[in-house]
Amino acid sequence: MEIKVLTAPGLGGSGPLHWQSRWEQSIPGTLRIEQSDWDTPSLNNWINKLEAAISAAGPQVVIAAHSLGCIALAHWAQQTHLTIAGALLVAPPDVERPDFPEVAASFNPVPLKKLPFKSILIASTNDAYCSLERAALLAKHWGSSFVNAGAKGHINADSNLEEWQEGKDLLSELVHNRVTL
Repeated sequence: MEIKVLTAPGLGGSGPLHWQSRWEQSIPGTLRIEQSDWDTPSLNNWINKLEAAISAAGPQVVIAAHSLGCIALAHWAQQTHLTIAGALLVAPPDVERPDFPEVAASFNPVPLKKLPFKSILIASTNDAYCSLERAALLAKHWGSSFVNAGAKGHINADSNLEEWQEGKDLLSELVHNRVTL
């Protein structure tokens, strides 16, 4: 099977009702980047897992990252020699907020350099982990197209998105290389 999409979940991983888990089941060629510890993440370990999975998948892969997975991917992009076709960056958290879980402190500060691949950043107007303004600023720094998804919380299983067709449509744009920045 040709791998076309790798999912990169955030803190705690993505349970069975999360759109990432559903995509892994319904979109052929979609696999999860597994982390050895979803609950007490280490940035270096997460970057190493990203590097290994992307290396195995090849340069045409698209990453569908959620939450802390977005921040890990931004860090990975600053130090890798590998290339990817693009990334869907969904609900990146503001890890620099003082109330962000201390367990993820190694992900702070967030890299603010342009990403070396096409990307779309999707954010919600009522995300408890990141304001829409902060998400828009990350998109600007990363060179990502920005999508305001409306009031969808943290765009996770609690948002009741099921297959999340809007996200699938944006992923399709990246997979089929139709995104223009």
